[in-house]
Amino acid sequence: MILSAYRGLSYAAAPILRGFIDRRRLRGKEDSARINERFGQPSEQRPSGSVVWFHAASVGESISILSLVNRLKEDYPALSILVTTGTVTSAKIMADRLPKPVIHQFIPIDQPVWIQKFLDHWKPNLVLWIESEFWPNLLTAIKARNIPLILVNARVSPSSFRGWKRLPRTISRLLHCFSLCLAQSEQDAEKLRILGAEQIRIPGNIKYAADPLPVDDAALSSLWNEIGARPIWVAASTHEGEEIKVADVHAAVAQNYPDILTIIIPRHPARGAEIASTLAMRGLSVAQRSEVQTITSESEIYVADTVGELGLFYRLAPIAFIGGTLVPHGGQNILEAAKLECAIIHGPSTTNFTEITIEIADVGGSISITNEIELADAVGGLLADKERRAAQISAASTIAKSKSDILDHVMRELAPFLASLTPQTATQDARA
Repeated sequence: MILSAYRGLSYAAAPILRGFIDRRRLRGKEDSARINERFGQPSEQRPSGSVVWFHAASVGESISILSLVNRLKEDYPALSILVTTGTVTSAKIMADRLPKPVIHQFIPIDQPVWIQKFLDHWKPNLVLWIESEFWPNLLTAIKARNIPLILVNARVSPSSFRGWKRLPRTISRLLHCFSLCLAQSEQDAEKLRILGAEQIRIPGNIKYAADPLPVDDAALSSLWNEIGARPIWVAASTHEGEEIKVADVHAAVAQNYPDILTIIIPRHPARGAEIASTLAMRGLSVAQRSEVQTITSESEIYVADTVGELGLFYRLAPIAFIGGTLVPHGGQNILEAAKLECAIIHGPSTTNFTEITIEIADVGGSISITNEIELADAVGGLLADKERRAAQISAASTIAKSKSDILDHVMRELAPFLASLTPQTATQDARA
C-alpha cells in the first residue's frame, strides 16, 4: 500500500522534483552541465557486452568501492563498469580516482519515468548497491526486470532500524528486491534478518580493504615548506557546530604551544568561506586553501576547503580529530586516518562506524572525548608525549591493515553472479 502510494505520488510530483533539482543547481549542489542525468538522460554511450552497475550514494560510499571496482576490473576485464553517485563532491572524487574506462553518472531521481529511461539505456546485467540508501521505485524497477541486485557492505544504523521497524511490510518488500545481502557485521546481519532479508552473508566491512587516501607529492612538499617545524593537528571532516569548538581547542592548546597550527577540513567544502569568516571574526588569523592563501608564520587556522585532499592533510598532521563525532551525526571513517598513521581522537557520536571504532579503541588506538575541553587535553597530551602518540598510531594502524582479505571474501560471494556474465579469467582462477 505504501509503495503503491509512493509510486503514484512520484508520477504526479515530476514538476515539483524538477524545480527541486533546479534550486539545488542554483546553490551549487547539482552539476549544471550534467543536470539531465538526474532525469534519466545519459551523457555517455552504453558499452557493448555486460555492464556491472555500482551505486554509491555519496563520498564515503564511493571511496569505499574503489578497491572493489579495481579488483573487478582486474579479475573480469571483459566486463564494463558503471558507477552512479548522488552528489557533486562524490562525482569530482570519482572523476579523479575511478580507473579508465569506468563510467560515472549521476543517479536519476526516484521517479518512475526517469528510472525507466536510465534502465532502458544502460541495461545493467548486475547491480551492486552500496550500504543502505533505498530508493523504492528504483529498487522495484530493477527487481521487475529480473536483474540480480546485491546489497554490498550493508549497514543499518540505529535510527534507520527504528524507522523501518515501524514499516515492516514496506522494508520487507524492498529487501526482497535483493538477491543477496553482504553485511558489514553480525549486528547488521541480525537487523537485516529482523527487517525481512533472507539471503545474508557477512564478509566484513570493505572499508578495511580500501587503499590509503592518495596524495599529490608536489602539494605535500609545498605545504611542508610553508609549515616548517610548527606543531600541527587536523580536525577532519567537520560538520556545522564543530568548527567553533575546534577554535576553542586551538586557543587552549596555544597557551602551551603558541605556534600551533590547526587545520580544519570541512566535510562539505562549500562551507569553507563561512567557516573562515566566522573564525576570523573571533580574532583568529585564518588562511583558506580554496582561495590559494599561503600559510604564514602568523596563520593560526588553515581551512582546507577543497575536494579529495584528505590524504594530503593526514600525511601532514600527526594528530587527527575525526569530525561528525562532537555533533549528533554519527562520525566519519577513522580507518582513513589510521592507515596514514595519525593519532586518532573522536567524540561520542560514532554510530556510522561503531564496529571499527570499538575495534580500534579496544587496542588503545584512539582517544574518546566528550567535549572541547577534553579534546584540548587530548591534543595537548599527544603533542607532549611522543611515545604515547607513537604507540597509539601503531595500535590503530595494525587494526586498519589487519583485514585486507575482506575483498577476497566479497569477491567469493559475488563470483556466482559474475561467472554468468563472462568467463573467468586466468587472473581470477589464480586467486581461487
